[in-house]
Amino acid sequence: MNLNKKQIQHLKGLAHTLKPVVLLGSNGLTEAVVAEIDYALNHHELIKVKIPTDDRETKGLIVEAICRETNAIKVQVIGKTLIIYRQSEEKKIHIPKL
Repeated sequence: MNLNKKQIQHLKGLAHTLKPVVLLGSNGLTEAVVAEIDYALNHHELIKVKIPTDDRETKGLIVEAICRETNAIKVQVIGKTLIIYRQSEEKKIHIPKL
C-alpha cells in the first residue's frame, strides 16, 4: 500500500495525540518486540514506537527493519519516536482517497 502526501498528512494529524505503544528496551529490536508491534498494529492500525538511540544510522536501520518485518508504512520519524501505519481487516481508520 502506497500513501500520497495528503494521506500521510492525515495520518500525522491522527497520530499527534497518541502516546507511544511500544518502547524498545536495551536489547534493541528482538522477535518479542516485533511481535508486540505486530499485535499493536492489528489492534490500533496507527501506533507510535519509541526508539532509544541517538545514532541516526542505527535508528534508520531499526525503522527499516520494523517496517519490513511488520509490513507497515512509515508515516514519520520525530526524534526518537516512529509513527507507523498498517491497515487491519476492520479498517478502523478512514484514509481520504486523493
